[in-house]
Amino acid sequence: MKRALIVLGAAALLAVAWTSAYGAETYKIGAIFSITGANAPLGVPEKDTVEMIVEQINKTGGINGHKLEAIVMDDAGDETKANLAAKKLIESDKVCAIVGPSLTGTSLAVAAGAQAARIPLISCAAGAVIVTPTKPYVFKTAQSDIHAVAKVLDYLKAHDLTRVAFLNVTNAFGKSGKDQMQKQSPRAGIRVIAWDEFGDKDTNMTAQLTRIRGKNPQAVVCWGTNPGPALVARDMKALKMKTPLIMSHGIANKKFIELAGDAADGVIFPAGRLIVVNEIARNEPQRKALLGYAAAFKKKYGRDPDTFGGHAWDAVMLVVRAMRKVGDDPAKIRDEVEKTRLVGISGVFAFSPTDHNGLGKDAFVMVQIKNGKWKMLT
Repeated sequence: MKRALIVLGAAALLAVAWTSAYGAETYKIGAIFSITGANAPLGVPEKDTVEMIVEQINKTGGINGHKLEAIVMDDAGDETKANLAAKKLIESDKVCAIVGPSLTGTSLAVAAGAQAARIPLISCAAGAVIVTPTKPYVFKTAQSDIHAVAKVLDYLKAHDLTRVAFLNVTNAFGKSGKDQMQKQSPRAGIRVIAWDEFGDKDTNMTAQLTRIRGKNPQAVVCWGTNPGPALVARDMKALKMKTPLIMSHGIANKKFIELAGDAADGVIFPAGRLIVVNEIARNEPQRKALLGYAAAFKKKYGRDPDTFGGHAWDAVMLVVRAMRKVGDDPAKIRDEVEKTRLVGISGVFAFSPTDHNGLGKDAFVMVQIKNGKWKMLT
């Protein structure tokens, strides 16, 4: 009995010490990612990044003495599951902000609910439609497809590739990219002579590529996330198509190289600087942040980080920086995020009331895959 009382007393002292160290309340944020399913290569590094940051923050005393807790949920890339996850986080868990989801479609699915509940949502997806038009409580950290398309068009124009084919996945990300291509290509002097598409569960692209080959384009531009783009690369190789293949920033992780195999070699795409961090200039403003994140991620998980984990780093740090100033009041967090200047992983952010992405075309460099590795072009 005496021993039991001693154990209970020790537990009570630990509880008191914990409360003393972190304050009376825990700051809770939500996170929704595609941790399983076809888009797990995006969601897993995002989840891992969030958990790493939370651990780092709590080891150093939390946020102004408050422990930080991230409630991470898996939507498996499904819009209904994403909506249900957001509803639980807002109504049951009482989070002060949500980071994610991973995809444009799932982000759009939860944006209205977050806006109605006045809970800041910091999406990790690329579609410009997430923040266009601007919604007061909805932000995103992934570089926008507006600027990705602009960067691709700059490359095409510089290499005199003015007759191209465009092939996109039929989900929200692919459609948003197609919309931007339709808007921007005429102004850039690029003529799209073939438009085609594929479903996100398609397993063969031969029919689409055969139609495209018949148009004899100077380049093929493919807009999607894996596995579709990897199949496009593989099937182009199988058809012995020598046409230059330009992809979107949706392939900026090693899963594409793994799935495409040697067909990945030569593929060109816009990406953030993280995947080519060792090639960027020493005076690059992002260099310190990129190297710090890359080293911490590699130390904890034994593998290199990728673009998508970087989007989660930016999203969490936006919320954390705001909470250090204003606590866990959602409305005050929103106000702080909207005026944030942050040297992040995805770029140098400058948010404003009319810009809830805060990045420009300069957040991208052009990258080419050579011998299974990323090489910076510009």
